Amino acid sequence: MADLIAVIGCGNPNRSDDGVGVEVARRLAPRARPDLEILDAGTDGMAVMFAARGCKTLVIVDACTTGAEPGTMFQVPASALTVPHRPTYTLHDFRWDHALHAGRKMYGAEFPTDVTVLLIEARSVALGVGLSAEVAAAADKTIVRIEQLLVERGACL
Repeated sequence: MADLIAVIGCGNPNRSDDGVGVEVARRLAPRARPDLEILDAGTDGMAVMFAARGCKTLVIVDACTTGAEPGTMFQVPASALTVPHRPTYTLHDFRWDHALHAGRKMYGAEFPTDVTVLLIEARSVALGVGLSAEVAAAADKTIVRIEQLLVERGACL
């Protein structure tokens, strides 16, 4: 497997803080290079699965709504979040958590085992554009955390 690292931002920027993963990817995009892929996957779980194939390391950034303080960042092992796909009739029918499960099943050794998920607690996921102050500040901290993760894995920034 190549030493490719992928950082994938997920979410819907038309639903307020749900767009935080997309914002993080947008801000990191200028740093992309042949060994570091930065992707705004939006709500496209299939894009996550295809982008992860062949990577050594994968970092996913998304919003969450757990009831914690808005802007709280969680670093969660992917194994705790990976779930099989159960079809429904929603816009989020095949999410990144499904992509992790399906990608591992389909691609085997070509799918990364070094997967870090960074989730940021949203204040609001109502229709609207722009991040709340707490989530915008958490996006800054998340970028710093991603930089640390990449350095820990030998990537120069």
